[in-house]
Amino acid sequence: MKIKYILGILFLLSMYACTKIEKGFLSNGIRYKDNDIYAKRGLILFQSDRINADGSTPPYTYKLINLRKEDGSPAPAEFSKEYEILVFKEGTSFDPETDVTVELLNKKRELVKRLPMYFNENSGQLTFNRASANLPLGRYVFDVEMTNVTGTKLFPKLATINVVDPEKDDLFVITDNVSNAFHDVTGVATPMKNPIITCTKISNQGARAILKMVDKNGKVFNPKAGEIIQRGDRPVFENYAKFNPVIKTDTAMICDFEVAPFPLTKYVTPTTDWGFLMYYRIPSQFVTVDGFPASLGTFSVNPRWSWQLKLEGTYVIQVKFPDVTKK
Repeated sequence: MKIKYILGILFLLSMYACTKIEKGFLSNGIRYKDNDIYAKRGLILFQSDRINADGSTPPYTYKLINLRKEDGSPAPAEFSKEYEILVFKEGTSFDPETDVTVELLNKKRELVKRLPMYFNENSGQLTFNRASANLPLGRYVFDVEMTNVTGTKLFPKLATINVVDPEKDDLFVITDNVSNAFHDVTGVATPMKNPIITCTKISNQGARAILKMVDKNGKVFNPKAGEIIQRGDRPVFENYAKFNPVIKTDTAMICDFEVAPFPLTKYVTPTTDWGFLMYYRIPSQFVTVDGFPASLGTFSVNPRWSWQLKLEGTYVIQVKFPDVTKK
């Protein structure tokens, strides 16, 4: 009886030894935290979440395959095309205290060619850079192939890339905006309607701010002819133009600011932290203000604002006075 028992145990052990043991685990449920990935065109850097491997045995790798439009047609060629973008050289960074000229700045910058999107095969993260400004708007789906010690598995339509334009606040932020009418004789300030400040991006190229002031009918004030002047010793556009002088034309003041954000740093004097404030005056001989009849005297228009551009590019910033008519 003992012999039969021992033989039975040996038989079971031999069967177990011949059974193939599975190595590792490859989940069927890998995923992104949010399978809708929003890529805002032209931002300096945007990264998606990593793929959640759902307990799969590491190490593992991912491969993005078959990127396509949502309708199944091929992805636009722009995804696989390299574009020139201006970046800081590896190991360097911008220092506003020491990089005070274009020449010093350019020692740290270089033009490189980059794809607008990269896929990290170790994490599954998608990274978008400034070259993404060239991507067509739309929704794009892709498959992911995952490999580990267990083998390889395909995950169709793992996520959707939504290429969208940046939100307004990604490009331009207003933090102060008022205007007052100053009496030419008494100097008394009377509140006016707040100006309407708009920012329009007209190009992804360069780093230029074009500042215009217009009356309620869209007529432009001429800074070159003295229709827009500095108000006392308070800061204006020029105080924030770190690298290039402000150019005055018949219609605008233009600053090539080189590096975003712009203004780059606050304007601080020994007695005052002005933040990003700018103060201007449109003399009374060039304007009439609604609700201020000639019988009360003459009034200048005195706007004050604070705003900041967040990204490089070429922008028109327009300041419109809804209660002012140009003479």
